Amino acid sequence: MATAYARCYDPTGARYGIPTFPWRLAPDGYATRRQLRARGLRPGGQEVAAQLMRASRRRKAGVSVAYLYRVDRALPVRPMTSRKWGALALAMLARRTCRECGVVYSYCIPVSLGMCVLCADAEEQHVA
Repeated sequence: MATAYARCYDPTGARYGIPTFPWRLAPDGYATRRQLRARGLRPGGQEVAAQLMRASRRRKAGVSVAYLYRVDRALPVRPMTSRKWGALALAMLARRTCRECGVVYSYCIPVSLGMCVLCADAEEQHVA
């Protein structure tokens, strides 16, 4: 096994405390949160069973880590209630409504502007 993989390969968990595998080389029976969600499952309170690790220049620690959960211990995702659907709809409506002019758009207002593009352009014209 190459040196880069050797640092990230610890199937017994002696070095990192939990079994560690190189990126994309996890054994069957483990999945990340996103992979569980794609299958309609959730971790369900279980502890992290293993981790994936790879070298990264972007991270301060020099490695990226993804936690893995046991698929056989995962529980089904709880269904959305009507109240949760309503709260989600209101939140999305707030993200699509301009604070300045009150117009509701079919897209989310850019957070960097805090208002619709038309209002941001008008304010920029007024300031200049």
